[in-house]
Amino acid sequence: MIKIDEFTYEIETKDIKDKFAQRPSDTNKGDYGYVGIMGGSLEYSGAVKLANLSASAMRAGCGVVRLIVPKGISTAVAPYLLEQTMFTIDDENNKMKFNKDEIDKALNKLKALAIGMGWGQSKEYEKILEYILQNYDLPLIIDADGLNTLSEMNMDILKNTKCRVILTPHLKEFERLSKISLEEIKQNEIITAKEFARNYNIILLLKGPTTIVTDGIKVYLIKRGCSGMATAGSGDVLSGILVGLLGYNAPDELTVAAGAYLNGTAGELAQEKYTDISMIASDTIKCLPEAIKIIRN
Repeated sequence: MIKIDEFTYEIETKDIKDKFAQRPSDTNKGDYGYVGIMGGSLEYSGAVKLANLSASAMRAGCGVVRLIVPKGISTAVAPYLLEQTMFTIDDENNKMKFNKDEIDKALNKLKALAIGMGWGQSKEYEKILEYILQNYDLPLIIDADGLNTLSEMNMDILKNTKCRVILTPHLKEFERLSKISLEEIKQNEIITAKEFARNYNIILLLKGPTTIVTDGIKVYLIKRGCSGMATAGSGDVLSGILVGLLGYNAPDELTVAAGAYLNGTAGELAQEKYTDISMIASDTIKCLPEAIKIIRN
């Protein structure tokens, strides 16, 4: 690691190599974790995007991905799933409804969960998110519309949850979450991110040209990525990578930093192949195996 100050470091490839160690021959899918991805709605069904998200989790190395979607969009999503599994939740107008029993079934045996991608807006989501935060003990990645849902809730719920919460906002989403103006955040992103993570006892991944990952004490800076990643679905791919890694790695700030590093490295490879103009989010997924080889070597 390149030391910036006592608690701030720039991540180098060698720092995360152990997160992608060679696997023994006598292992099975259960050893690498069942992970869940909960998202989707009619207007944001994004069937291909949801499939990409789950595919990126598989490419990141988890054992099984369970895609949890509203029943009303299941037929749109199903044709795009190959290795992944699917669980459907009762819905209204093709948006998930809070149903304790169904959520318990959906989350059964999961090692980690990513939530909120393609949700849209609904008061039911606050009930779902509150229930998970109050009743589960697992790594929980909250992204996209999940962050918007959280910003409308009493954020103090994060201080008392047993979940290891990982929030992955870009700057505008962070503004809504923190209630701090964009201008003020930009004056010192690292200090603002660090204070926010410490106050709510979470791991924060703040997206940007330099990605900031902090647990409120340590700060890791990831300077990987490229302009070609400025395309629809790139955030979904990152969330998939993170939940995939959490299937078989400790839910700590270095694992989150490793996910951001892997995502940025794969994005750079995709841009080399497809150009900054033509690359799309799924191209990053295609380059994950090569990126893992680079990190290992």
